[in-house]
Amino acid sequence: MPDVVRAALVQATWTGDTESMIEKHVQHAREAARQGARVIGFQEVFNAPYFCQVQDAEHYKWAEPVPDGPTVRRMQELARETGMVIVVPVFEVEQPGFYYNTAAVIDADGTVLGSYRKHHLPQLPGFWEKFYFKPGNLGWPVFDTAVGRVGVYICYDRHFPEGWRALGLEGAQLVYNPSATSRGLSSHLWQLEQPAAAVANEYFVAAINRVGTEEYGSNDFYGTSYFVDPRGQFVGDVASDKEEELVVRDLDFDVIDEVRQQWAFYRDRRPDAYEGLVRP
Repeated sequence: MPDVVRAALVQATWTGDTESMIEKHVQHAREAARQGARVIGFQEVFNAPYFCQVQDAEHYKWAEPVPDGPTVRRMQELARETGMVIVVPVFEVEQPGFYYNTAAVIDADGTVLGSYRKHHLPQLPGFWEKFYFKPGNLGWPVFDTAVGRVGVYICYDRHFPEGWRALGLEGAQLVYNPSATSRGLSSHLWQLEQPAAAVANEYFVAAINRVGTEEYGSNDFYGTSYFVDPRGQFVGDVASDKEEELVVRDLDFDVIDEVRQQWAFYRDRRPDAYEGLVRP
């Protein structure tokens, strides 16, 4: 397993239709692979607009099965073509009436390793997610990939420390957090929460946000996607707050061991003292 992993993420503007949105990401992925990337992640429901800005049953049309839907199949082909691990966030329909905000994880040989379903769903103006999705029910999986142990958390999940910790306890080295978050209070939190999670749990985080204003609402998605290391330091520059961008960075996984020896947070945990935290 490589100690230094070249990783990529994409923050993208909405094109107006699924086919061209997928093709845009295919081109970004090919460019990332050309630059030597071994793993790439896309933004929340990457092949659709962020339709949760409104509550309208019309938008169930964006849903598709996972892993047997057309988008995941296309991403399997792309993984085989590029030799990259791909994190693929989509609107999943499991069966009639069962919809999830999901990310499939595809290994470098095209194998679908499994999925993560978003646990925490906001329900407030501009983010009407409970209208569309059921809460995730697949736990906090960490996937053994060609580049190491990769986990996923999705957007609003990031406000809840429990899932970050669960991913760390399962041995995550890199956690992708695909998001659709707009300007306001969250832009301040965006710069704080994910670096803090990386420090507290001692792994790398890939924070991905959409960018631009879309047709189904007035939310101005502010991009500023980034990679952050287990010391809470940005790896390279943070992406633009206005423009689409492919971000490619080298992540030194040896830093995880160094940090876990310097700051023995896992050793010093006190699960025997935390029982009260799981009370409703």
